[in-house]
Amino acid sequence: MFVKMLMGFALMANFALATKTNTEHEVQFAAADNVSVYADLYLAQAGKAAPLIILFHQAGSDGRGEYGTIIPRLTEHDYNVLVVDQRSGGKHFGSTNRTVEALGKSTKFCPAYADMQAALHYAKAQGFSGPRFVWGSSYSAALVLKLGGEHQDDLTGVLSFSPGNGPAMGACNGNNYVDSVIAPTLALSPRNEMRGRKKQFDILEARGHQTFVAEKGVHGSSMLVEARTKSDTSATWQAVFAFLSAHGAP
Repeated sequence: MFVKMLMGFALMANFALATKTNTEHEVQFAAADNVSVYADLYLAQAGKAAPLIILFHQAGSDGRGEYGTIIPRLTEHDYNVLVVDQRSGGKHFGSTNRTVEALGKSTKFCPAYADMQAALHYAKAQGFSGPRFVWGSSYSAALVLKLGGEHQDDLTGVLSFSPGNGPAMGACNGNNYVDSVIAPTLALSPRNEMRGRKKQFDILEARGHQTFVAEKGVHGSSMLVEARTKSDTSATWQAVFAFLSAHGAP
């Protein structure tokens, strides 16, 4: 009898874990210039009315590589998650950027904005009616600020990790967008990058947006990954979840 009870509890535990696991699908959609964009969609148990977070990666990277350890932290809160491979990327974190592979080359940063717009359009067309957040890392952190100014009616919030502002950013330098982003924004930076980012953060704060400095963080969304920071990331995660919660995500 005791063994049967234990088996029953184990089955119940396994069922509970299964019901908390979001369903993953590989998806594909076209940008305005007909470039095929690849992404992974994790569907929440609560359905398309649950919050959606659209993840964009940093330079030389891809969605699966950069966000492999971050996605489970989001799906365990039953968020819908769309993880996008933009046309500017590569194998920096050890996996393949499918959009770059299909295109046959990695582009400069600015053209990838079309992929990010396409991801937002895809989310709307697919009926994701809950709060919608865009999340960028490095170069894409600058471009999500642009999204937050040009598509604010379609967005609940913007998360911008190390918004790119160096010479390589060219015309899509993050400094061009900090004064025009309208959607509620949380910008994050490691302490060791703040010398070049203080002006950005001052402008964002003056416009009523939020900022966070990770004392022992590293560049981009990697500031949330302890294997990359070699330090505790709980304060950074707390800032992220507090922002999401303040803007409609559970």
